[in-house]
Amino acid sequence: MVNNVLDLLPTDQDVASYQENGYWISPPILSDEVLDAAERGMHRHYAEDVDHDLAGDPHRELWGWRATDGEVLRKNDYASLRVDELALLVGQSVISATAARLSGAAEIRLWHDQLLYKPSGAARPGNVGWHTDRQYWRSCASQQMLTAWVPFHDVTEAHGPLMFAAGSHRWQEEADLSFFDQDLSTIGRYADAHDLRIVTATLGRGQVSFHHVRTLHGSGPNHSGEARRSIAVHLQPGDNHHVHAHNADGSLVRHGNDRLAAARPDGTPDYADPAVCPRLWPPVR
Repeated sequence: MVNNVLDLLPTDQDVASYQENGYWISPPILSDEVLDAAERGMHRHYAEDVDHDLAGDPHRELWGWRATDGEVLRKNDYASLRVDELALLVGQSVISATAARLSGAAEIRLWHDQLLYKPSGAARPGNVGWHTDRQYWRSCASQQMLTAWVPFHDVTEAHGPLMFAAGSHRWQEEADLSFFDQDLSTIGRYADAHDLRIVTATLGRGQVSFHHVRTLHGSGPNHSGEARRSIAVHLQPGDNHHVHAHNADGSLVRHGNDRLAAARPDGTPDYADPAVCPRLWPPVR
């Protein structure tokens, strides 16, 4: 199995492209069987038919989208910790080994995941505003975290795929943009200072896109006639750990993982807690 995984890893040229552009799109690396199972797991999650509840979230306050929210963009964090078919996908060694190769990390752990469903033709557009993942993960020491975006089907321009601002992970300034902003023209405020090159990640089934924690990305509306169904697998190098960071109002930055993870001896959340952030690469024997 490991030999097959190693055969699928990015080449030196691919790694150089990732370092230059802040994203990389793989060839097909996931099987139909794994993706079919993930689709079943997605339906089970939406029906609240889960295999596990989160020990640190007994009242499901971190659940995310529910049926009562209607036909809008759905986002459900920690889905792979609840549903076994989604854990099977997130645990695919080819994903975490690729992340290790791209980031240069010796070890990769799960940070968390997000089950994503973008309806077609919804009354509200369902845009994902331009943002970096780093701005939401400021309690993390690592600057080399990354995300694998895994669609469950072919993704065309009509589906509202991910878009990347190539090279934005190398900008000196922190972009002041928001996941929740529906106005995708906000990226234009950086046009004077940078040569903006926007790349759209259209993928065939089985392909995966990877992007750096500081890469600006977003996505537009879905006009495909079918829901865009995917999971974002957020990944951390093994040496990542909690650091104290503050918001503009002076309050301490907190993440959902701070609530779920066990405490370290110094009282900080343990971002290596195997129940929340299991090691994915190298595989645990």
